[in-house]
Amino acid sequence: MKSEVEDLGHLANMGVASYMIAHEINNLLTPIGTYAGLALENPDDVELGKKALGKAVRNCDRASKIMESMLALANGQRQQKENCRLAGLVEDVFGCLVRDFNKDGITVDIQIAADLEVWAVAVQIQQLLMNLILNAREAMLECGGILCIKAQRGADAVEITVRDTGEGIEASDLNNIFEPFFTTKKEGKSPSGRLGSGLGLAFCKRVVEAHNGTISVESKPAEGSTFKIVLPKP
Repeated sequence: MKSEVEDLGHLANMGVASYMIAHEINNLLTPIGTYAGLALENPDDVELGKKALGKAVRNCDRASKIMESMLALANGQRQQKENCRLAGLVEDVFGCLVRDFNKDGITVDIQIAADLEVWAVAVQIQQLLMNLILNAREAMLECGGILCIKAQRGADAVEITVRDTGEGIEASDLNNIFEPFFTTKKEGKSPSGRLGSGLGLAFCKRVVEAHNGTISVESKPAEGSTFKIVLPKP
């Protein structure tokens, strides 16, 4: 009986991991499709074509790495961590997104020292940040606002905060916000019109825990949300 329960738990874990992989790959494929569409509409724009191809190459490489990384994460395999320059990871995330936040009325404020490093699996931290950034944008689409990404060194850890001034989260939802398949983006509520999968924040939590860190959120409706991530130093 115990073995059967363990097998079912393993299958459930792999099932969630499969959904998470699909979620993250979709985050990477969307900008590729957008740029490719723009390039097709403007065949004489050589520079745009080069950008589209460059975006496709980078995001396909990241997609391959995130698939490998997520499968290893689901199987409990250890992955090679290294000192990663956090500001560079954030820059790469915005470079992968085909979104001009200013056009949405969103001001991006990045407060990260150029030499600040985290001990991490780089592709996982990038996807974690991408999820938080996309969620923040979604929360501010209707009225605009400020997205602030800040990081600071502590005695034995690096603390990262991602804060938005968007619609916020209801108190009744906060306890479940990191649970797989729990979403506040229900039909008719999402500003972008997309239904939420409830996997982005669950993925973030799994990544942070794999780094022996913590993730928490503070939020109030109409005042915005602040996600705090603490990653220990090696």
